[in-house]
Amino acid sequence: MNFEYLIKEHNLKVTPQRLSILTNMYNHGHIDIDNLYIEVKKQFSSISLATLYKNINLMIKNSLIKEVKVPALKSKYEIIKETHAHILCTKCNEFEDIEFKCESLFSDVERDTSYKINDSDFIFSGLCRKCQ
Repeated sequence: MNFEYLIKEHNLKVTPQRLSILTNMYNHGHIDIDNLYIEVKKQFSSISLATLYKNINLMIKNSLIKEVKVPALKSKYEIIKETHAHILCTKCNEFEDIEFKCESLFSDVERDTSYKINDSDFIFSGLCRKCQ
């Protein structure tokens, strides 16, 4: 994935720290702020948590990344991609993407409410195969 192009495409300045943030999000799929800080700090020992949050919030504002609020856990961050859902194991906290066709659900909600849907978060929870 070309992160420099992705950053520029979202009208942001390319910095080594932003490249590191996106690389770590891409490598982990979903990552919470504490683990992201640990990973980015390996490359940039002087980076502060405040600077990390500032970059995260700017990338969210520019629709480059998304915050996924996970019930009873810290939020996770991911690079924005096609509409999908998430699944969470309530025992080991495994968290991953799953394909989920949201279009018909969006159409139904828009028809029934007259809202224009622009975002959604679906998190299914249960026990993964290892924890069953």
